Amino acid sequence: MQSIWSLPAVVEDRPAGAASLDQVAIASGLALVLTVALLAVVLAHRTGRLKALDRLLRRMDGAPLFGGVASWASLPLMVAMVSLITALFGMYWDISLHIGVGRDEGPLANPAHYPILFGLFGISAAGVLACALPREDQVGPSGVQLAPGWRAPAGGVLLTGAGSYALLGFPLDDVWHRIFGQDVTLWGPTHLMLIGGAGLSLVAMAVLLEEGRAAGRRTDRVSVRASYVLGCCLAGGLLIGMSVFQAEYDFGVEQFRLVMQPLMIATAATFSLVVARLWVGRGAAVAAVVFYLVVRGGVSVVVGPVLGELWASVPLYLAEALIVEAVAARWADRPLRVGAVSGALIGTVGFAAEYAWTQVAFTLAWTPDILLEGVLLATLGGVAAGLLAGLLVLGLRRELPVVVRRPRLVFGGALVVLAAIVTNGVLAMAPSGLEASTTVVADEQGPDGREIQAEFRFNEPPVDGAEAWLTVTAWQGGRDSAGLHVQPLEEVSPTLWRTTEPIPVDGTWKTMVRVHDGRSLRAMPIYLPEDSALDEPAVPVADGEVRAFGEEKLILQRELKDDVPGWLWSVAGLVVLACSLVLVLGLGWGVSRYARAPEPGVAAERRTPVGV
Repeated sequence: MQSIWSLPAVVEDRPAGAASLDQVAIASGLALVLTVALLAVVLAHRTGRLKALDRLLRRMDGAPLFGGVASWASLPLMVAMVSLITALFGMYWDISLHIGVGRDEGPLANPAHYPILFGLFGISAAGVLACALPREDQVGPSGVQLAPGWRAPAGGVLLTGAGSYALLGFPLDDVWHRIFGQDVTLWGPTHLMLIGGAGLSLVAMAVLLEEGRAAGRRTDRVSVRASYVLGCCLAGGLLIGMSVFQAEYDFGVEQFRLVMQPLMIATAATFSLVVARLWVGRGAAVAAVVFYLVVRGGVSVVVGPVLGELWASVPLYLAEALIVEAVAARWADRPLRVGAVSGALIGTVGFAAEYAWTQVAFTLAWTPDILLEGVLLATLGGVAAGLLAGLLVLGLRRELPVVVRRPRLVFGGALVVLAAIVTNGVLAMAPSGLEASTTVVADEQGPDGREIQAEFRFNEPPVDGAEAWLTVTAWQGGRDSAGLHVQPLEEVSPTLWRTTEPIPVDGTWKTMVRVHDGRSLRAMPIYLPEDSALDEPAVPVADGEVRAFGEEKLILQRELKDDVPGWLWSVAGLVVLACSLVLVLGLGWGVSRYARAPEPGVAAERRTPVGV
């Protein structure tokens, strides 16, 4: 099926850096109009001139279908969840377009940017609504004094911050492109701001939900069941948010070491599912995975078969959910122990389950090359994430000051472990010396132009033992609705490998041999088109020519500028890192504030999660 949204196929006519100023002005103007409209609504509500919101809140208040949550919290939560799913759809659509077509002509020329922009704005707007809707006497003791007569729930403040942080990634991304060129990877620093802010907004939403529950205080059977379903949906959303970091691996064009995938899966699963089970109740970990599979799988269906773009595989997470349920059945009253034990089991038993799943569901399956380091990183990441989940659950139960003597030490230690293992996971090398000659064994005309089958004779064995991957990867073909071709090479001898099906070497395709072994990531171009916007010449297929392997990123991301001082990269990266740290610490502060705020009667009721 040909994509109805395919971008123009002429690469050299697309800008390689930032957006044109007219598109920046239009996007900025749109954001300004939306912001002014939101502030006008908030001001009119706070001053009593707008009665429509009050009428809506009265209709929602006490409705059992909202789980007995106060309407001033349930309405923003609904807006935030819809916005998150909208942004998720746009993000996977955008990634698919960049993989299949390449860079776009600007932020307004890519249709996938619109749901991302509106989704992230919706998250921030939901936070603003959560701060503005309740009156002074409706906010509990965890509220934050914004102005005389105006107290906002802590969850609303956190949600505003997380959404605004994610939204800020949009203009900063354009600045980043102006300085460093386009980084065609999900893990560009400003891209991580978009993902991190949206994903972590679920923590803010959990705090807001608890504040709304405390204000609603309904205990009838329908409300309790609705509350359980609502909690499962939020926990499933948390799993989705934590899993978006894996998107490059879902599509099969990961630009970082393969050991990062089991680490990210274990971290996302442990954190989200421990929170689900201990915060919501029995069966909630499985229910959260079901919600995840429906929403996340649905996005893959819409982006892939419906829009005709690329298919993104989905981690299964069912084994991890059963692990958490089993551990929590033994120690439900010990959240930190549940988190640590679940993380250790997810890093080992869960690793084995996902290993099997990748063999049938993922473009690049896990291999024995990553077994030792992959299990170690997944286990460490799982335990650290489990401890963070335990702290969050204790905070949401208002038990944090009672159970944990030094929560900041546990919180900081877990973050340090995560930072260390992620740093280890992304560190890669590109040792020199590897070369290969290409022999064309079949040359034909395919639906996308010239296609060949080839053999590659290396000057030395390209891998030591089992490879993480040794593939021919062709992407950004543009004219084909798929736009991506990933093919593992077949070994003839330790130094001779061959293709098993034709590979495209025409038009806008960027075709290369990729070798990932241990900590080594290297690539050799087979065919690259001319790109006048980058002042890059064409690299044609050369039958019999010997070519050297080099740093993989330089071929995958030709758009990156190579004349930027190293110190500028470091400073820019540290600025983004500092902003991210502020967000994480802010969320920690908000959870701690809610946990320590006195609320007689309610705290005792919430010590036992629904369904336990």
